[in-house]
Amino acid sequence: MFSWRRLQENCLFLFPSVILTLVLGIYPLLWMLRFMFYDYPGYGNELFIGLDNFERLARDSEFWKSVQNTFAFAAGKLLITIPLSLLLAVLLNRSFRGRNLLRAVYFMPTIISTAVISVVFYIIFNSYNGMVNQLLMKYHLIDQPISWLGPKYAMLTVILVAAWGAVGNYMLLFLAGLQSIPQDLYESASIDGADAVQRFRYITIPMLGPIMQIIIMLAIIASLKGYESIMVMTDGGPIGKTEVMYLYLYKLLFPVPTGPPVEQQLGYGSAVGFATAVIVGLITAIYYCMTKKMNKVF
Repeated sequence: MFSWRRLQENCLFLFPSVILTLVLGIYPLLWMLRFMFYDYPGYGNELFIGLDNFERLARDSEFWKSVQNTFAFAAGKLLITIPLSLLLAVLLNRSFRGRNLLRAVYFMPTIISTAVISVVFYIIFNSYNGMVNQLLMKYHLIDQPISWLGPKYAMLTVILVAAWGAVGNYMLLFLAGLQSIPQDLYESASIDGADAVQRFRYITIPMLGPIMQIIIMLAIIASLKGYESIMVMTDGGPIGKTEVMYLYLYKLLFPVPTGPPVEQQLGYGSAVGFATAVIVGLITAIYYCMTKKMNKVF
């Protein structure tokens, strides 16, 4: 039965969320869509320049290099994170003493500040007195320190750090999916003579299809948008080897000069933000269209 009082109560509960969405979500989006057609340094009067920002974007080699770096970073992170998190979920889904403690340990990095994690790993991978080089030299695996944050290994290093921080989150999601699979299927397969590998291949993987589709999609979006650890560890360097899209965008909107003064570019930054959003959206849409069958495996 319809009740005006119940409607008023529901609207009252929704009001804070609606206001926050409008102020922190819709208004900044509309602001960006407007200013990407302007030359606006963040102060004074804005100058309408039409599509000049997009023409500049098309010729901006630094931006397109950041796109390539983003794809390399995302691919490397996904290739490590998804298989490892699935493996950990399968192992921790078994019954043994200390299982809950291990689950908490592996999940812990996801609740620690990314900035703190990045600072710690920056110290660990330091070229001169970092723990990694000290251990490798102690056991005579290398003769001289390796520049882990140098041009050759910087991308690999930030990928490993990002994957370490993300594995626990996706492990928990895989674990939830595994616990939703009926145990009767495994028991029937065992009676029919299926070994552990066959049960994993023909039962676990197909039954995880729908949730795996969502997990991989979330991982793709997070990888394409990730920049926090890179900003702390390398700031996009050296010589732009780890400059990713959202870090490049951040520097345009919130410049922090380390040398000569840097001018804030809100107009061009808005155009770059729109382009990055389109790229992430297209990659996500392509993935979703290519994986529709994962929802129909059972």
